[in-house]
Amino acid sequence: MRVTPEREDRFAFGLWTIGNLGRDAFGEATREVIDPCEFVRRLSDIGAWGVSFHDDDLMSAGASESVRRGELDRFKKTLDETGIVCSMATTNLFWHPVFKDGAFTSNDRNVRRYAIQKTIRNIDVAAELGAPTYVLWGGREGVETPASKEPSVALDRYKEALDFLCSHVAEKGYNIKFAIEPKPNEPRGDAFLPTVGHALAFINELEFPEMVGLNPEVAHETMAGLSFFQAVAQTLWSEKLFHIDLNDQKIGRFDQDLRFGSEGLKDNFMLVRLLESSTYAGPKHFDARPYRNVRGEGIWTFAEGCMRNYLILADKSKEFNENAAVKAAMEKAKVFELEQPTVGGYTEKALNSLMDTQFDIDSLAKQNFANDELDQLVIDQIFGV
Repeated sequence: MRVTPEREDRFAFGLWTIGNLGRDAFGEATREVIDPCEFVRRLSDIGAWGVSFHDDDLMSAGASESVRRGELDRFKKTLDETGIVCSMATTNLFWHPVFKDGAFTSNDRNVRRYAIQKTIRNIDVAAELGAPTYVLWGGREGVETPASKEPSVALDRYKEALDFLCSHVAEKGYNIKFAIEPKPNEPRGDAFLPTVGHALAFINELEFPEMVGLNPEVAHETMAGLSFFQAVAQTLWSEKLFHIDLNDQKIGRFDQDLRFGSEGLKDNFMLVRLLESSTYAGPKHFDARPYRNVRGEGIWTFAEGCMRNYLILADKSKEFNENAAVKAAMEKAKVFELEQPTVGGYTEKALNSLMDTQFDIDSLAKQNFANDELDQLVIDQIFGV
């Protein structure tokens, strides 16, 4: 079993992940700021492939253009020296108080205009760095007071913003696609586009739906009590998995961003099995943060743990797929029969054949699909029994 990452695994981390300062709602920072260039060098040392960033992670917010240009050039030089690629970029539209009522959906028109301007400026940076994906997390897009925003009007403004950003990318000829990152709540009490299903429906209403996909995150779907595996499966089925955020989460808690593979083992096992058998070739991006009480080399041990757990689950999923007992249990559960079309396309012949069929529903009802047996084999595989 290989547990040491290689560049071909396409593992990536954001500057804000392992570089998180350990600040929370009840306490100040417990760690020091890591210089972005040092961050990239350490990623290279541990076998990672890519790095992502918010605009304010990389370049000093509010600084002169010459200062920001110097910071960007220094970062580019480090990428060239290490071979680490810029795998994704995004905009911080949640930290500054100006966004307290939202960014693209703020009730104040000038705040909305500023949010789009700030995003476009960083899209230009992302294009310069060769980032193929631009993630949009609507951290402040939502409400605490439902009467404060008419939801359909807010979605109009959300759509307007994405249509404008897509037009900019198309006009400039950038090789960039957008990925919406759903989240049910936090920091807003009720967020717009809270789940994968909401976001998929929203994309269909956009002017350029082909340019917009999803960046689902383990913690976010789990916060809502949903299966992340099922969410990613539907995203793949819709051909909208443009990026993915891997971490872990306890159901019903605040957004924890735990080490990938540390909590929901069965869902994570099924997720990795799905990704490894799919056509997804994008980054395996870890949006995970070391525990607040970890410092120094411990944060890099945490990063290595995220990658190690993925590789372990990938190996176990391969063994599971090749296990004869598993295949027999799947036959008993009629897993493969689901692949057969039910009625096929509608024709008069197909209709007559269906309506003439006599079903023995008592016999059908007595079937044993033996799901418990199959599930135990999943648990056996995870436990290594």
